[in-house]
Amino acid sequence: MAPANESLSWIVVGLGNPGLEYAFTPHNFGFLVLDELANRYQLRLDRRECQAVVGQLRLGGQRVLLAKPETYMNLSGVAVKSLLVKHQFDPGRLLVVSDDLDLPLGGLRLRARGSAGTHNGLRSIVGALDSQEFPRLRLGIAPGHAIGDAARFVTAPWRKAELKPVMEAVERGADAVLAVLEKGLHAAMNEFNVRPVAEASAAADKAGTNQDLKKG
Repeated sequence: MAPANESLSWIVVGLGNPGLEYAFTPHNFGFLVLDELANRYQLRLDRRECQAVVGQLRLGGQRVLLAKPETYMNLSGVAVKSLLVKHQFDPGRLLVVSDDLDLPLGGLRLRARGSAGTHNGLRSIVGALDSQEFPRLRLGIAPGHAIGDAARFVTAPWRKAELKPVMEAVERGADAVLAVLEKGLHAAMNEFNVRPVAEASAAADKAGTNQDLKKG
C-alpha cells in the first residue's frame, strides 16, 4: 500500500450495483474489473470513503485509488464527485470502467472523453461533474441473442454459457486499466481499441452484403 502522504496519480472507478444479487450481472462489469485488479495485487477494497468502497495501491509505479460506488448505478455521480472534491482531483485523471450494451460481449473501448449515451451510471457522473472530459473504459455486454427487456437483462445473472467470455473480458479490462496507468491513455487506446474477431467478421459481412445490394 502506498504512503498516505503521497498525492494520487489516478482514480479508477468501477461502476455497478452493490449487493450479492447483482454481483455477477452485466451491469457490474466495472465492479468485476476492479475486483480482478484487487485480486492481482492482493488488495482489499473494504475501506469506505465518499459513499464508495476503496483501496489504494501502486499500479504502474503510481499511487492509484480504486473505488466502487455504493450508491447504486443511477447515483454513481454522487460518489464520484465527492471523491474528486475530497482529493482535489482533475477529472482528466479519472478513469471510469463501465458496461456497454452497444458493444458485443468481449468488445472493449477506451475513450478520453465523450457523451454518456444511454448508460445511467455515466449520465450520473457527467451530470454531477458537469463535464464529459474524463476517460472511460467501456466493456461490451451485448449477448449473441435477442434482448426483450434491456433493464432486466443488465441486472440479471449471466447465463452459464457466457461465463467463460465474461471472465476473459474482465481480465482484458483489467489489462487495459494497467496499460493506461503504465503506458498512458493514448498508447492504451492504440493497443486495446481493436475489434474482436467476431465483431470484425460481422462488420465485414455487413459491408459485403451492402456492396452486393448496390451491385444488384
